[in-house]
Amino acid sequence: MLLRALFERPEAQVFFVFNGTAANALALAALCRGYHGILCHESSHLQSDECGAPEFFTQGAKLMLVPGDAGKLDPAGVAAAIPPRTDVHCPRARVLSISQSTEWGTVYGPQEIGALGALARGRGLAVHMDGARFANALAAHAVHGVTAADLSWRAGVDVLSLGGTKNGLNTTEAVVFFDPALASEFEYRVKQCGQLASKMRLQTSQWVGVLESGAWLASAAHANAMARRLAAALAGVAAVPLRRPVEANAVFVDLTPEHAQAMAQAGWHFHRMGEAGYRLMCSWSTSEPEVDQLARDFARTCPER
Repeated sequence: MLLRALFERPEAQVFFVFNGTAANALALAALCRGYHGILCHESSHLQSDECGAPEFFTQGAKLMLVPGDAGKLDPAGVAAAIPPRTDVHCPRARVLSISQSTEWGTVYGPQEIGALGALARGRGLAVHMDGARFANALAAHAVHGVTAADLSWRAGVDVLSLGGTKNGLNTTEAVVFFDPALASEFEYRVKQCGQLASKMRLQTSQWVGVLESGAWLASAAHANAMARRLAAALAGVAAVPLRRPVEANAVFVDLTPEHAQAMAQAGWHFHRMGEAGYRLMCSWSTSEPEVDQLARDFARTCPER
């Protein structure tokens, strides 16, 4: 009931699983069959970090990779990626999957999602959202009066994989079907894939606690604030230029390999995401002293020093 109230969607069907891989893969399996295609960004989590789970649980659906600036999809790019062929020799595009926020730390606004949703509807595609960091995206937009509904079903999203673990919860994610017809027999998928908790109250009680207290959104807002604090601190370190403005809880920087190695030796662990640069993530538990120490260590370990 609390998630239905959050999304202003009384008819929504909600299910709980242990992790984001299961949430994404099972949601996609409910939307398409093995001969279908799933359109997603070329740097999306579906493509780069799910170990083939979407393909496995859909029994063969093809990921159709779409380029886009800063990790985001746009209608023109998606339209160009939809195969023009409709014969049986080519997978049939069936789902558009959007990451919110993206692997590059960028955030979609309601109008951007709406444009993608309109394109999807016009092409007969269902819309899935990988919302592992949906709370961070909502916190980024909440100051403008944007609601959870505005960032999801009102903009055309059919199914949302709603992240819990990246926002402080313990092995619990939610799969929210805004169209209840799409959830038909989904509980069987959850059970068959070993995602049905024997003590479901240990999963659901966490959601009750953070939704009733407001901690769900407050924790995400804190993570975003720590990312902004880190970006501001690094602005004074010439050897660590920011790749882009901070939109959620990720900070991307340019580093030389030597500087990255020096930071690793100092005990800081992060990784390079291709052309996006080095990704520094702030979480619900990141503290101001940690952020300030990280910035000081970046300055201290500059190879030029």
